[in-house]
Amino acid sequence: MKHIPVLLHETVSALALSPNSTVVDATLGGGGHGREILRLLGPKGTYVGIDADPTALANVSLPTEGARIILVNENFRNIKSVVTEHQLQPDAIIADLGWRTDQFEEGGKGFSFHNDEPLLMTFGDPSKHLFTADDVVNEWGEESLRDIIRGYGEERFAGRVAKAIVTAREQGRIKTARALADIIAAAVPSFGRPSKIHPATRTFQAIRIAVNDELGALQEFLKEGFSALAQNGRFAIISFHSLEDRIVKRFWNEQITSGQAIRLHKKPIVADDDERTTNPRSRSAKLRVIEKI
Repeated sequence: MKHIPVLLHETVSALALSPNSTVVDATLGGGGHGREILRLLGPKGTYVGIDADPTALANVSLPTEGARIILVNENFRNIKSVVTEHQLQPDAIIADLGWRTDQFEEGGKGFSFHNDEPLLMTFGDPSKHLFTADDVVNEWGEESLRDIIRGYGEERFAGRVAKAIVTAREQGRIKTARALADIIAAAVPSFGRPSKIHPATRTFQAIRIAVNDELGALQEFLKEGFSALAQNGRFAIISFHSLEDRIVKRFWNEQITSGQAIRLHKKPIVADDDERTTNPRSRSAKLRVIEKI
């Protein structure tokens, strides 16, 4: 399935780019936002695409003429080192915190609960991570599992799910995403299941966040990205769940309260009815933008 970027025109428009702008796209992904950005940049403009997943850089298709293009395989938490290495000061920074469709459907790392894939859930090379989803599921204690499932997944039945995982692994190691999903589905009572998502969705989210330290990386990215941003530069973030959005909102408010930034929109921008219909993943997307002063 082709990945469709969310809030594409709203996001790029909010960056207020000129042909000579330097733009950091901190989540290159499939290049959807990148192609639209490059359409607005001239030969003196610079586009930096960052992604922790090396397959994104290998597979992305971007225009070969026009602005200078720099692609970097790196976690966006290290944005400061990326711009310092290339001696750049961004006029705009964008990050889409969602996931590419192909990462779930074709990644082979256990992100999708529909596939018999190994439990990895790492953005990049599993060997560069402290632990994988397999370690979390098969080695972490019941209390630790419950805490991350409740805290990162906001799963109301975290205790039941954690207990079911621990009980199941006593019979043998849980090796695949589908096996884990079946265990979770059996643990979540039918009366407590959300109507529009798989009962394993929240637990998979929690494990993925823990494996990749997503919230810690986001906090570091916001701090280092804002520090690197040029005066009058714009910083745009698209979030998809409340944990991310809460961190972004809090950081934005801190910069505004301290007199370092201004809010460009009173409320976050969300997808209109047409986009929600054609691209269902946009339903939970929120775009927040600030300008550094």
